[in-house]
Amino acid sequence: MRLLLKPGVRSLAILALLAIIHAAASGDTLQGRVVGITDGDTLTVLAAGHPFKVRLAGIDAPERRQRFGHAARQALAAATFDKSVVVLFHKRDRYGRLVGKVLVDGKDSSLALLEAGLAWHYLAFAREQEPRDREAYAYAEQHARRDRRGLWAQPTPQPPWQFRLARRGR
Repeated sequence: MRLLLKPGVRSLAILALLAIIHAAASGDTLQGRVVGITDGDTLTVLAAGHPFKVRLAGIDAPERRQRFGHAARQALAAATFDKSVVVLFHKRDRYGRLVGKVLVDGKDSSLALLEAGLAWHYLAFAREQEPRDREAYAYAEQHARRDRRGLWAQPTPQPPWQFRLARRGR
């Protein structure tokens, strides 16, 4: 604690934090460890001693109270929790979360959820994706649907955006 009270050390800590925030906001890379899983498409990354909420780009997973919501959250936890990740950001959402692609040992966590049939390719934001990712995500969802994996085993799975809209209307 005394170390942080020294003006030089405090200034360096503030500069490091500002650099991390700037990197995350400008589309750069953030490296850290996953310390929390909120749901199937949101997690918390600890980088340089500071927590960052991250919304996985390109997908929409079932909500926690929705069918397959728990399975999606568990799959994301199994793939990322307490692991070192690289996050490639491109924006902040309206809740202040960083939106980006989360990589564990080079593997795209969003793509893994799509392949398992535990998320939708979020077409409302597909234009924000790199063309290669957009194609890979569409392909992964199409094959999960065809093979009836995960939520696609249901006759008519309800997309999370419809689930949220229905709950708001209550």
